[in-house]
Amino acid sequence: MSHSMIGIVKFLLVTHYNQYPPQTTKIYSYFECRGGKFEDVCFFGLQYVLKRWMVGCVYHKGRLPLRIKAVPEGSVIPYKNVLFTVENTDPKVAWLTNWFETLLLQVWYPITVCTSSRYHKILIAKYLEMTSDSSDSLPYKLHDFGYRGSSSVESAAIGDAAHLVNFYGTDTVAGIRLCSKYYGCSMAGVSIPAAEHSTITSWKRENEVEAYRHLLEQYPNGLVSVVSDSYDLYSCVEKIWGHELKELVMQRKHHGCVIIRPDSGDPAEVTVKVLEILAKHYPCRMNSKGYKMLPDYLRVIQADGVSYESMGNVLEAMKLAGWSAENVYFGTGGSLLQRVHRDTLKCAFKCSFVIVDGEERPVFKQPITDRAKTSKKGRLCLNYSKDGHYETVELGRGDQQMDLLDVVFENGVLLREQSLDDIRSRAALSL
Repeated sequence: MSHSMIGIVKFLLVTHYNQYPPQTTKIYSYFECRGGKFEDVCFFGLQYVLKRWMVGCVYHKGRLPLRIKAVPEGSVIPYKNVLFTVENTDPKVAWLTNWFETLLLQVWYPITVCTSSRYHKILIAKYLEMTSDSSDSLPYKLHDFGYRGSSSVESAAIGDAAHLVNFYGTDTVAGIRLCSKYYGCSMAGVSIPAAEHSTITSWKRENEVEAYRHLLEQYPNGLVSVVSDSYDLYSCVEKIWGHELKELVMQRKHHGCVIIRPDSGDPAEVTVKVLEILAKHYPCRMNSKGYKMLPDYLRVIQADGVSYESMGNVLEAMKLAGWSAENVYFGTGGSLLQRVHRDTLKCAFKCSFVIVDGEERPVFKQPITDRAKTSKKGRLCLNYSKDGHYETVELGRGDQQMDLLDVVFENGVLLREQSLDDIRSRAALSL
């Protein structure tokens, strides 16, 4: 596919250069998220777009005459605030600002995935706080299994990178590579040896125990995940993990952990039942908050159709059954990377200011059929209000010295490079 800027545009934008008023020399537009299922958004992904598509010389030593100001990536900002602005720096090409709407608006995807992933983290942290003595495992509690269900390699990479702002666990290699190339992180995520159904069923049903034994012997140290529902999950946990391979599991006492993975049935019901069966065969203890804990060498991972809602159901069912959230890990795929769209957070890119024949004009839309789509007016600043909250100030009335939007791109040059470590620090939860 060509990387030419000429082709990264909606056709209707090609006709806009002669629709603006004559003598238009400045077009200034902004991006915001107008609302959604969560309380705020975690900003991420603009640097990837800029470095991938817009930085450097394009053709004939040309550089894009645009200025982009943005909040630092990893910032957690309430809805209806400006997140970045775009304006032309050459008065002869005012139309160029909105030519790039097509490309720049695609940051809706990493922002949405990053925000969703962060709220999964908030949910897990809540249950760890209620039921656990430690939150040390939190950064590894949600694993990205979404590579195969993504619409493309690039979308998988972008979505996984957004997830890796909040967690370290992933099976999506493309996301790790993106973080290395565009965010200065040589190894953003980790994974562990894990079975899938084919590596179990290829041994035949009568040899199921040998399939598991072989796996544990191939990986005698560290963590290993074993899908256990190829045939009869509860019988497998009761007879194989509870009896036949119990000693092999317990041998990891000082150097690893076996993670049992159910992969069918009602996630909340199945997770609790697996925990209860394991508790009959392994030495459990009560933590200081009165919740049951498996031994450190044994855990469960639930990754079957996991969403924000179903994860909450699993964690609540575990709590009601007296189990600490520390006993379980989660995996998620399509829900995290694919069950999103631009309107999940109502992402919008709108023009708010123009200069026509020397006249500065604040511009906005205000449709009577949907007041929620009213856009902002004039030049924008993101300031802290007197009570310490984020506030978008319109009509050029903001405090420019205290503006939280920094110039990140100007005339083909990336002016502020942000590392994944810095972004993770900004997005971190206050535990």
